[in-house]
Amino acid sequence: MDRRRSLFNLLGYSWALASAFEAEKKASFLTAHAATTQNEGGGRNVKKEEQSNPVTLFLSGDVMTGRGIDQILPHPSDPRLYESYVRNAEQYVAFAEEISGSIEKPVDYDYIWGDALAVFERARPHVRIINLETSITSSDEYWRGKGINYRMHPDNVPCLTVAGIDCCVLANNHVLDWGYPGLFETLDVLHQNNIAVAGAGRDLEEAQTPAVLNVGVNNRVLVFAFGLPSSGIPREWAAKRDQAGLNLLPDLGDASVRRVADRVAVHKRPGDIVVVSIHWGGNWGYVIPDEQRRFAHRLIERGGIDIIHGHSSHHPKGIAVHRGRPVIYGCGDLLNDYEGIRGHEVFRGNLSLLYFVTIDPSTQQLIRFVMVPTRIKQFQLQHASAKETEWLGDLLNRLGTKGGTSVELNVHQELELRWVDQEM
Repeated sequence: MDRRRSLFNLLGYSWALASAFEAEKKASFLTAHAATTQNEGGGRNVKKEEQSNPVTLFLSGDVMTGRGIDQILPHPSDPRLYESYVRNAEQYVAFAEEISGSIEKPVDYDYIWGDALAVFERARPHVRIINLETSITSSDEYWRGKGINYRMHPDNVPCLTVAGIDCCVLANNHVLDWGYPGLFETLDVLHQNNIAVAGAGRDLEEAQTPAVLNVGVNNRVLVFAFGLPSSGIPREWAAKRDQAGLNLLPDLGDASVRRVADRVAVHKRPGDIVVVSIHWGGNWGYVIPDEQRRFAHRLIERGGIDIIHGHSSHHPKGIAVHRGRPVIYGCGDLLNDYEGIRGHEVFRGNLSLLYFVTIDPSTQQLIRFVMVPTRIKQFQLQHASAKETEWLGDLLNRLGTKGGTSVELNVHQELELRWVDQEM
């Protein structure tokens, strides 16, 4: 027990204490904006006459398909690890099986997504974007001194394609876990499987270039990805003109706002929806630093950003709406192999959310925001129970008071966002 509790301290770089929740919820919020009707063919076969329709994006926090999860897939990597406490990735499978029961291996590629696949089929998002916190490689050149190194075997990449993932954000603190060969192979494997990438590249220009996802005839979703040292990214991982790496922002100051805004201005055209995906902050704690709020607001005000997609926290954090644009400060982990590891239970990191955000491309305004509660059990996404859904709803309501947001349970047992835009 003590050994496993100690293990959990390796999972992040900073441990923030949970903030005290505000005592009272706001009495009322504006009613929801009109819901949008999805195109029959999803986003991949939109007819010309439908090109002005609202666009729905699926967004997620960290998706970690390495280590224990990689071991249950059809082509597991060499399980050898270089961690202080665990030296074999199969041990993480054993931790999960100890509390949740045996996992019959190997599992099919769609196994890890579980109930989420039916949710995707019903929601039919036009694009699906995840933060992939795993190197996809057979490289053995682990980054020495880092402590934790995630990798998935390249032959297991169908676990991403089976879920229809369109874009993997790579500006995070694990994509270089297996060195530059691991990064290069990750980029190659994703490109070969028609999955766009954002936030990493063979040089700075490639790392800064957004993923471009076409929606219909005239609309595109542009995904710009950035990492912050506060999330545990080594500064030496920053891409340079002649060096591979990540699109790293040194801080959240004025120069960084200008840098992001300038890059967006180069690429954005009418009808585009711009997502800025940011890996920032520690793994635990509900406090939103003032500098993050200011940075998000200024990006929206000056940079033409339509969605702020924040991640790094192992649990969901608060949501705000600023000038009609949603700000997700921390999506929480969607998939990981932490099941059975003790520590930080108060945050209930096994509970996660599928985020579906609908934007009007003609106005860049938020129309609808729905979250589907899930839980991780036996390394698989399952529908959260009624009590778990209630807990997540109460959490989002408490966290949303400062940002003017709340949630309500709809007929599909989804948490639907209500908001008062206090910054119009």
